[in-house]
Amino acid sequence: MKKILNKPENYVNEMLEGLYIAHPDLITYTNNDVRCLVTANKKEGKVGIATGGGSGHLPLFLGYVGKGMLDGCSVGDVFQSPSAEQMHAVTKYIDSGAGVLYIYGNYNGDIFNFDMAAEMADFEDGIRVESVVGADDVASAGPTELGQKSTRRGVAGIVFVYKCAGAAADAMLSLDEVKRVAEKAAHNVRTMGVALTPCIVPRVGKPGFSLGEDEMEIGMGIHGETGIRRGKLESADQITVEMLDQIVSDLPFSKGDEVAVLVNGLGATPVDEQYIVVRKINEQLGKLGISVHRFYVGEYATSLEMAGLSISLMKLDAELKTYLDAPAQTPFFVQL
Repeated sequence: MKKILNKPENYVNEMLEGLYIAHPDLITYTNNDVRCLVTANKKEGKVGIATGGGSGHLPLFLGYVGKGMLDGCSVGDVFQSPSAEQMHAVTKYIDSGAGVLYIYGNYNGDIFNFDMAAEMADFEDGIRVESVVGADDVASAGPTELGQKSTRRGVAGIVFVYKCAGAAADAMLSLDEVKRVAEKAAHNVRTMGVALTPCIVPRVGKPGFSLGEDEMEIGMGIHGETGIRRGKLESADQITVEMLDQIVSDLPFSKGDEVAVLVNGLGATPVDEQYIVVRKINEQLGKLGISVHRFYVGEYATSLEMAGLSISLMKLDAELKTYLDAPAQTPFFVQL
């Protein structure tokens, strides 16, 4: 294992200490716990928005705390959920009287601990908490209707939910309205990924799975969860068409729709290769009569040093477009 680290057991805390040093104008921590990351620019009277999850996915989850997006994030060990107590501490700090919205990925540990934190906030502090779960991975389960519980994994598409909900909260909408916007965004996002290599959890020191030098896996999750097809590595255009076809047919997206597109590197894929995928996405969507309002390209939700990428589409209407276009500034996301 070749990694630039000190002791594996200090990996997460030392990473967080570096973040606080680099971005003191945007983030700090509460409860004397570096894993309870919060905004340094609390806005009174605004709905607080919190997320959380395991480390190893930077910029997800903590990288979107800042101005116009999230207000707090509880941070777990690599690929492990943070504790309910850490989530509760973040909730207390970011509440300014308007309530708190949790937005997190659809993973059992996160669901259990966020639910417990919400109960603690209500019982101990009288803070109203609502939750929206990101579940955008079309490879992991079938689709569900708006308002129904999904069994899909939450992956990179949750960034669109953060962006729209954060802008709605920044516009001083009520908790019910911010939740509605977040649910609307989540319902209109679809993602699929492809992995080319495994990753190595620092404490483990070896890959969690193996892929041959000439293999890829379509639909693999960000923790190495099984995808829908493993096979020989194909061209960028072939990979893009296969993933995009499944994304477009799932919502479904159709002629005349306007979308935002997120091309996300998983940690070890050069941005050069991501832009090769962008050109094919644009070509394919053009053939389908689907217009692109915005492209986002880069690393938004990684899996340590995994090679591969994901594609996310969010179907837009006038309301979602307004919130998507609103300014925001976090350590990893700047939109003027």
